[in-house]
Amino acid sequence: MSSTQQYGHVPVMRDRMVELVGAGVNSELAPATPIVVDGTLGAGGHTEAFLERFPHIVVIGLDRDPHALAKAEERLARFGERFLSYRCRFDQITEAIDVLAARNALPVNVRETGISGFLFDLGVSSMQLDQAERGFAYSVDAPLDMRMDPTTRLTAADILNNYSHGDLARVLRTYGDERFAGKIASAVVREREKAPFSNSARLVELLYATIPAASRRTGGHPAKRTFQALRVEVNAELEALKRVIPEASSWLHIGGTGVFMSYQSLEDKIVKKALSEMTSSKTPVGLPMDLPGAEAEFELRTRGAEKASSEEIELNPRAAPVRVRAASRVSMRDYAKFPVPPR
Repeated sequence: MSSTQQYGHVPVMRDRMVELVGAGVNSELAPATPIVVDGTLGAGGHTEAFLERFPHIVVIGLDRDPHALAKAEERLARFGERFLSYRCRFDQITEAIDVLAARNALPVNVRETGISGFLFDLGVSSMQLDQAERGFAYSVDAPLDMRMDPTTRLTAADILNNYSHGDLARVLRTYGDERFAGKIASAVVREREKAPFSNSARLVELLYATIPAASRRTGGHPAKRTFQALRVEVNAELEALKRVIPEASSWLHIGGTGVFMSYQSLEDKIVKKALSEMTSSKTPVGLPMDLPGAEAEFELRTRGAEKASSEEIELNPRAAPVRVRAASRVSMRDYAKFPVPPR
């Protein structure tokens, strides 16, 4: 049985991710043992591909979901010390590197060498969607939880039962791009006065009753946007993404490559904006050459947002919304160590 069959996870655009991360692993300035960070380990499919393709690398896998981490550790145990796991949210990448270094688990001094690549496969994982009891999917009745880390306090039910009408509408509009955010918020407030929300079926029923029939016929399932918005709010996903882009990129050595896989427009907009700023010269327009210290430290490795092929989408429908952007480091101003941007 293959790993994909055993662990029920098909890594999206696996070969392209190997190619992009491999650009940093194979760069001239990579150390003898390149370090790669998989910031969203999930079931470990991408990390498995990296370790198989590049037998001289070490991968640090991060995930805040203890169930996902345990399954990935089981899957990747055959790689021994070449795979290191750390439980945390992906924007705690610096903590993970420093803790593993303090444990002498890393084969190189990463503060001196930097890392050769990283991957952030954003959003909810296939494994989490497949666990009905987690409440991520609207297709089955389950507790309104949606926490990627079950030790945190805020759940989707807490949001529905306690947020004001204005805050609830803001979450649905901002994180779900929901046209009927105000109308849905009003319906939720009315319904929770009868009884608090606890399970997803009741919320889905409310959404069917609230969203006009004409709008339900287009744009996918009527619960899709609301469930996305609640998940993003519960897990503070977009705030973490904004923080991690400059922080993770600061760890790349020259030639190192960072890759982001987004599955919804809000994520992709954040990545696009950040990478645009990082790959733009600060030299005033009109000057014939870059001023010293004003040159861009990164360059794009993707033209626009890359998408999965129609063949892959047919085999793995969850690849349909993916948008991939990547950038490599081309210069840096401090060769003594790899600075970490202030939070």
